[in-house]
Amino acid sequence: MTDSIMTHTVVPVANEDDARATCDALEPVLDDSVERITVVHVIEKTEGYMDKAPLEARRLQAERIFSIVEDRFPDGPEIRRELRYGTDVVDEILAAAAEVDATAIGFATRPSGRLHRLLSGNDSYRLITESEQPVVVFSRLDSDDDSSDH
Repeated sequence: MTDSIMTHTVVPVANEDDARATCDALEPVLDDSVERITVVHVIEKTEGYMDKAPLEARRLQAERIFSIVEDRFPDGPEIRRELRYGTDVVDEILAAAAEVDATAIGFATRPSGRLHRLLSGNDSYRLITESEQPVVVFSRLDSDDDSSDH
């Protein structure tokens, strides 16, 4: 067993674009010490309101997200899927990390979207302060080319 904090990393992914950007940022840090990546996608439920999209459409999106990551690292570490449902995305990420006994939570920042809000506001603070695991931010080397992927 290795001493790397990234041995089993939980990686939250919000959508297909985020999956691709996360893979780009994750690839340079993958080495033999990373044994497993658990990709977490949260289908956010809103109490008392209609959901944003039909549940089946959101499940299909989750399938595409997981496939993007699995296809990107076919010979890399074991990739596990974790589809969660909840009203609080941070709580679901933290619960997933605890349940799978992760050694770290890692993510790549995005210029917009739910994960960007997560990482740049109160949710980011909550993730860092409430996590039992270290939180790792993967650098985005292509930040100058960011506008080309929108």
